[in-house]
Amino acid sequence: MTRVVPSALALLAGLVLALSVPFDLGASLQAQGSGEVVVYSSRSHYGSEPVFEAFTQQTGIRVTFLMGNNNEVFERLRSEGARTKADMLLTVDAGNLWNAAREGLLAPVDSAVLEKNIPARLQDPQNRWFGLAVRARTIMYNTARVKPAELSTYEALGDPRWKGRLCLRTSTNIYNQSLLASFIRQYGEAQAEKIVRGWIANQPTYINGDTQILEAIAAGKCDVGITNTYYLARLVEKNPAFPVAPFWPDQGAGGVHVNVSGAGITANATNKAQALRLLEFLSTPEAQAVLAGASFEYPANEAVPMHDLLRKWGSFKPQPAGVASAGEFQAAAVKLADRAGYK
Repeated sequence: MTRVVPSALALLAGLVLALSVPFDLGASLQAQGSGEVVVYSSRSHYGSEPVFEAFTQQTGIRVTFLMGNNNEVFERLRSEGARTKADMLLTVDAGNLWNAAREGLLAPVDSAVLEKNIPARLQDPQNRWFGLAVRARTIMYNTARVKPAELSTYEALGDPRWKGRLCLRTSTNIYNQSLLASFIRQYGEAQAEKIVRGWIANQPTYINGDTQILEAIAAGKCDVGITNTYYLARLVEKNPAFPVAPFWPDQGAGGVHVNVSGAGITANATNKAQALRLLEFLSTPEAQAVLAGASFEYPANEAVPMHDLLRKWGSFKPQPAGVASAGEFQAAAVKLADRAGYK
């Protein structure tokens, strides 16, 4: 991951231009249309992003949002069944997308555009959902209190040197469940449990919020932790002197855990054709540059450059397994955390 994105000002200028000049999205999106796509979203800031306005301007298709947390959105889809107005589910974490697909809430789609734009490792093997932006869940450290040479792997956070110096979110958080699921997929349950038991032996401080963990590291309440990268990017954008930096673990073998925010078309969608056009639109380079850039995530479309701030953190080798493993091994991850005493 070594791509470069335009500066924030250039990105904004390009977005303004995009709203006044139609994107070059190919023949499938050039024809003007009509209708509506109803999106149930548990990712709040997606609904206010101008990229959706650009889609409407380009196609004539309105986008209407119903917002809520994951539990609220999923329960509404379940309870509405065939009566649902939702055409698309937009959410965070492959574990949530996997669960929605497993419960029959999402329908498989056949799209050459999506297959071209989104790598196979970032989508459902049965094409029921597609990643739209990538986030890395990696080690974060206090730059004044920790030297990068002291860090190496996720497992090494179980070294006694980090006793009382480690901050973690609880195991009930979907991000950490997906992280543990990736360990199970990569190393097997026995080794994954060994990693977690090492962390717990160091008596971590539990803080339920990635931003709060980063703030605790900056304040010296702990020296290392694990969070998603975009939370740090937001803090660094506001304060370039923020004393926390990411470390890319397991670069010799294993790799950094990556996950996605993404979307799928609902099984009972009324406007399936329009929803597919929106999903394809969100995978295009023009839309991806705005979508991922605005949230400080890595673009899912590998033809799109990353944000300047992310580029400064350097490239990393991700875990080789596809992100679908976050859902595939989620139940096993929950049981493992319980056995290991991970609260």
